[in-house]
Amino acid sequence: MTVGDRSPLGLSFALEVDAPAELAHDQRRADALITVTARATPDAAPDAPGAEILIMDRSLSMAGRKLDEAKRAMCAAVDTLRDGTLLGIVAGNHGADVIFPAGGGLARVDASTREDAKFRVVGQLAEGGTAIGEWLNRARHLFASADSPGTVRHAVLYTDGKDEHETPEQLGEILAECSDRFICDARGLGEDWHYAELLRITEALHGTAEAVVTASDLTEDFTRLMRQAQRIVVPRVYLGLRLNDRFQLAFVRQTRPVEAELTAHRRQDAESHVPLGSWPPQTRQYLVSLHFDPHTLTVEEDLRAARITLHAEHPDGTRGPCSDTAALVVRRRATPGFGIPRSPDLTRVENERELGMAMRACADAQLRGDFERADHELRLAIGLAQDLHDTARLRLLRALASTGPDGRVRVRRDASRAEIQRIGVDSTKTVAPPVDVAELPAGEAALPPRVCPRCGAVSASGAARFCEECGHRFGDAGVGSGPVDAL
Repeated sequence: MTVGDRSPLGLSFALEVDAPAELAHDQRRADALITVTARATPDAAPDAPGAEILIMDRSLSMAGRKLDEAKRAMCAAVDTLRDGTLLGIVAGNHGADVIFPAGGGLARVDASTREDAKFRVVGQLAEGGTAIGEWLNRARHLFASADSPGTVRHAVLYTDGKDEHETPEQLGEILAECSDRFICDARGLGEDWHYAELLRITEALHGTAEAVVTASDLTEDFTRLMRQAQRIVVPRVYLGLRLNDRFQLAFVRQTRPVEAELTAHRRQDAESHVPLGSWPPQTRQYLVSLHFDPHTLTVEEDLRAARITLHAEHPDGTRGPCSDTAALVVRRRATPGFGIPRSPDLTRVENERELGMAMRACADAQLRGDFERADHELRLAIGLAQDLHDTARLRLLRALASTGPDGRVRVRRDASRAEIQRIGVDSTKTVAPPVDVAELPAGEAALPPRVCPRCGAVSASGAARFCEECGHRFGDAGVGSGPVDAL
């Protein structure tokens, strides 16, 4: 079911709800897949005002070439920003210093401030430890000085180490304070950081996490991140859920393009509002699960379990609907003992989640030296990725695999810590399901789905001109493309 849309700040939102209409007699859970597509409108407003904070790790472990490459990446990011962007730069170790602008707050980017910002980045020296929560907290205070309506607030950080100078509880408290205040992408540089910390940060702040194994690759990555951030149009979007009093919200989980648990961030009033982060033109998918006592539902009668609406922050700072309301309607069957088949889409989402869990279990076991367990989880993950036709994750897993003396697949014994970290950090990335060519227009049916050479995402259509996930422009047919099973 697809519902109509409205267009706040140049984006048109479409909401689609996919849920089984029937419930088994004794069923206690109802799941719905919600697909949200945001498209730029023909009369799109001018670029939304943006505030960007760059967070650089200057701890002692960064000394030498790593810090030099990181400085080069930070300067390239500054050069990529549009004039007029509000900019702040935080240099972090066991503390967090605002090194630009000199007087604190945020400064508008122009030719003069751009050079000043790069000058201050280049002058940083490596010293001290790592307290990522302090860096994020300083960013939160900086963003507060640019909290005008409609401002897109985006931060990016890199770190080469673990968060050793604060407790997990302290980091959690700061993430709760930062949630829904800004979005943040995080990068692990080298191999001595820990992927679980980055995933925790980006899940709370609606960002992406990546492993940058080679320091010289950070420049290209940061440049791409700045370009992506400048595509963001709507600063805040929320999933509104108004439940029938016989149903309780079990969880809300983003399932595509990155898996993330969102339940803990919901705000409760007359209805639940779940923050979905900031939005460029993009498609994302969510799994909403409701619990109920089956004996409270009448049989063979349609019942509206929930109303679902999207809300967005408007240019004047108010929050209002940006989509029509969709209803999740269920019907409890009268006959006990007959199950309702799981829909293919819901089954795929569950298998994608199982794949991610296997990848993380493989990484964790390998990092603690439990090689037998790591080998088992790698075999499980490869099988799931093959079944899902998940090209990107399958390629990553196969690169980590070798054949053991017994002829079975196992983790390469010379695999570096950086490769293992990448398995963990990429475990949450999902791809769109394969497209049935019979459903495509005739001109597209003969074209295989394109695989992005930059990020590995698979396009829904062989005629796609751009990667929906990273914005990479595909070349002509055969350039930046390939069949889904090409590895």
